[in-house]
Amino acid sequence: MSDASFCISRRGFLNFTALGAASAAVSACTTTGPAPAPVQPPPPAYVEPPLGDYETMYGAMSDNGFDLPAIPVKKIDHRFLRQIVPDPTGQRPGTIVVDTTGHFLYLVREGGQAIRYGVGLGRAGFEWAGDAVVQWKQKWPKWTPPDEMVARQPELTPYSAKNGGMPGGLKNPLGARALYLFQGNQDTLYRLHGSPEWWSIGKSVSSGCVRLINQDIIDLYDRVPTKSPVIVTANVGAPEEDMPERKAIPIDNGVPTGSILLGPVKQLTNEIF
Repeated sequence: MSDASFCISRRGFLNFTALGAASAAVSACTTTGPAPAPVQPPPPAYVEPPLGDYETMYGAMSDNGFDLPAIPVKKIDHRFLRQIVPDPTGQRPGTIVVDTTGHFLYLVREGGQAIRYGVGLGRAGFEWAGDAVVQWKQKWPKWTPPDEMVARQPELTPYSAKNGGMPGGLKNPLGARALYLFQGNQDTLYRLHGSPEWWSIGKSVSSGCVRLINQDIIDLYDRVPTKSPVIVTANVGAPEEDMPERKAIPIDNGVPTGSILLGPVKQLTNEIF
C-alpha cells in the first residue's frame, strides 16, 4: 500500500468517526425528558335535554287514579308554555325563581339555562315577594282553606279544617301537586301548586299562591331536589326592592299527612311576610 492510500484511508476514518460523534450528540439533545402530554379539549357545555312537543307535554294523562284532560295549548299564549330558555336570574342551579312581573316560574339548570313555566298569581292586594324553601311536597293534596278564607267565602265551610278539608281530585284548587313553602321551620301557608283552571295562567286571579297548569306542576314536582330554595320577586334580572307592605292571604292551612319531607330547612336571612 502506498503512503498516499494510507493517508486517504486514515483521513476518511477520522472524518467518519467525527461525524458519528456529532450525530450522537445531536440525538442526545433531542431525546432528553418525556414527551409533552396531549392538550385535552374542555368538556362540552351542559345542554338541557329537549322537552318535546306541546301536544305531548300537555296531552291527556292518567295520574294516580285521576284522568287529567288535555290542555288546549292553542288557546294559551305560547310564552306561558313550558320551555327551555337562557337563565335570566343568575341564581345557582336548582333554585326556583318566580317572576311576579312576567308571570313566569324559572327552574335554574346547569349551563346557564332554565326551564320556564307560566304561572297565575295573586290578584291585586294579595301579592307577596321574598325567599322561602320547599320543605314538603304532595301528590293530589288535600286542601284545607284557612278560617279567614272561609269567613270571606262561606260556601267553603264544608272544606274547613273542622270538616276535614277537601280531598285531592280534579276540582281541588291545589291541583295535581303542591310544593309547601317554609321559612326556617315555619310553614308560610303559601304553595306552588297545580290548577285545573288553565285559562288563569299568565293572569293575577288567585288568593296569594303560585299556580301552574297541572301538567307543568307534575313536571316541576319530579324535578325539585331536596331543600330547593324559592325566590319570589318582581322584574327578574333587576335588583329586588324592599316591599314590606306587601302581604298575601294564605290559600291553605297546613301540610297534609302523607307528604314527602325534602329535608331540614336552613334558616334564611330574608323575610317575606
